[in-house]
Amino acid sequence: RGRFAERQLVVADNVAAPSDPERLLDRALDLPNAVWRLHDAKPAWTCCLLLACRYTAISDEKREGLVWLGFNQGTGAVMDGDFLRRLRTHLAGVVDWQVPEPDIRRAAGAAWDAATLAAQVRPLVEHQVRRDLEPFLNATRRRLDRDRGRIHEYHDDLRRTAQMKLAALGSALGEKAETDRKRETLRIAAIEREYAAKLDDLRHNYALRVTVDWMQGLTLFTPVQRYEVLIKRRKGERIVHIDWHPALRMIEPAPCDWGLGVGRARLVCDDRLHLTDPSGQAPCRFCGKAWCRACHSAACPRCGQAV
Repeated sequence: RGRFAERQLVVADNVAAPSDPERLLDRALDLPNAVWRLHDAKPAWTCCLLLACRYTAISDEKREGLVWLGFNQGTGAVMDGDFLRRLRTHLAGVVDWQVPEPDIRRAAGAAWDAATLAAQVRPLVEHQVRRDLEPFLNATRRRLDRDRGRIHEYHDDLRRTAQMKLAALGSALGEKAETDRKRETLRIAAIEREYAAKLDDLRHNYALRVTVDWMQGLTLFTPVQRYEVLIKRRKGERIVHIDWHPALRMIEPAPCDWGLGVGRARLVCDDRLHLTDPSGQAPCRFCGKAWCRACHSAACPRCGQAV
């Protein structure tokens, strides 16, 4: 249906909301340094975005692949792993394609602007492509190590032979001996130059070039059960939204203000109660102060060292 499309997902009326939402949220939320409480639950509509990106990796061999990204623009959650696979499978199995109704569009809320979308997509697509290319890269490294070892062994044998001849001529006298010493010295230098040139050829041959192109996008308007969750950290409080999707009978991950947002664990910062990946509040490697990368994205607030 082209490079970009919009679709409204229809869910059967007999799909009941979970009877024990707190138990469901307990499986979705992992807050080591904060507590949470269910504040409210109500049916809603949300706007999800699915993107397909094709990558091409060229080294001594070529690898192509497709990665899918998913976002809930209503809550900020990243849809990844089993959740995204099940959503795509469900969409493929639904034959009827319904155009979004105007009332549903308004109920789902505004989509992200270009800057917000770019900030979300760039690190996630890099992570997905790296993960997808890992077997290809491992095989490439093995071939590189094999070729480098073979080249080293060959030139090392040549150099060792020339050095043995040069050592045997060390005590010899006369013009012929001096000529032979110069010849072997030049031979060793030529072997070393050839070895360096072969390594440069290897580096050029195995250099990795990766390109990523956006292929398709789908804006999906889908009904959800929206949970308002109150996050408490020391004296601060914050409301976040987490959606349960009746079409999949699955709850999405918690939103993430900094990081990829693909795991369960979130740390809550003291200042603005940002939810981040654990690495988003790691200690500074220069001064040792733990700080929130969502609050201070450019540099450590204590020592000023850049991220």
